[in-house]
Amino acid sequence: MKERTYAKTHSGNAFIKVLGIAMLAISMMVSIAGAEPYAYITNSGSNNISVIDTATNTVTANVTVGNYPVGVAVSPDGTKVYVTNSFSNNVAVIDNATNNVTSTVDVGKWPLGVAVNPDGTKAYVANGGNNSVSVIDTSNNTVTSTVDVGKWPLGVAVSPDGTETYVTNAFNNNVSVIDTVTNNVTDTVTVGYIPVGVAASPDGKIVYITNTGSNSVSVIDTETKNVTSTVSVGEYPVGVAVSPDGTKVYVVNAGSNNVSVIDAATNSVAATVNVGNMPHGVAVTSDGTKAYVSNSDYNGTVSVIDTATNTVTATVPVGNYPVAIGLFIVPL
Repeated sequence: MKERTYAKTHSGNAFIKVLGIAMLAISMMVSIAGAEPYAYITNSGSNNISVIDTATNTVTANVTVGNYPVGVAVSPDGTKVYVTNSFSNNVAVIDNATNNVTSTVDVGKWPLGVAVNPDGTKAYVANGGNNSVSVIDTSNNTVTSTVDVGKWPLGVAVSPDGTETYVTNAFNNNVSVIDTVTNNVTDTVTVGYIPVGVAASPDGKIVYITNTGSNSVSVIDTETKNVTSTVSVGEYPVGVAVSPDGTKVYVVNAGSNNVSVIDAATNSVAATVNVGNMPHGVAVTSDGTKAYVSNSDYNGTVSVIDTATNTVTATVPVGNYPVAIGLFIVPL
């Protein structure tokens, strides 16, 4: 009964704001020697991006973008950040060196999740309002293809080898698998109720899906395209991220105000970490020592988790309604 009531009372704009469906952490790290890592946080209520220096856990800049920014992804070379502006129906491209918006790309209706492929040549944007994925050529910031997927696509992730893109379709309770060469949907995988977040393991063998309506995580074998395990977590799981070594999966539970840490070897919850109010996005640093979690209440914060002890070691104030987190290292 709880699942049905929850789905019925959250639709349209309210579905984005309250459920946090679009509040995903599409996180990427780029290793460049001698530079300090930074995190970009989308503040949906402030229409800007907070830049956190992860060495000091302080905000060093705020970048104004479009209306209701949601998803964020970083290019593999660390030079660009892509931000979906859900109510502007476009994507802002930020130059990491200057923290300025250098381009704006029109996409579909209500763009939510975004991911960049491993060679940085394409960005994939889930358009929740018209059930499609826009494919952006990052060399000239133009949309080169539009792929029809399921109802209300939210999360998007590209496989580590760049051959497939996975998209969660919240109102179909499934995941579309896109062939990145042909831009065709080649598989559809049934998962739990209201799938939202998506993350791939570093070896590309597994994809993890958060099912917000059924309080679970679906584990998909990418070779067979079958769900091999379902893991119960906290209330209303949204964001998900995998540790760089693939041993841990971090799941943000918006309704429980905590993070479930899943042991990837056993597909069981090994720890639960309390964070701030209405957490949504999560990203893990490239050395695996920290996890950053956005807490999307009005007076927004980011919780920093020490992954060795599973304790919150810092809380960073950011903008209003922070949702997604992109991690990267700024080049020298």
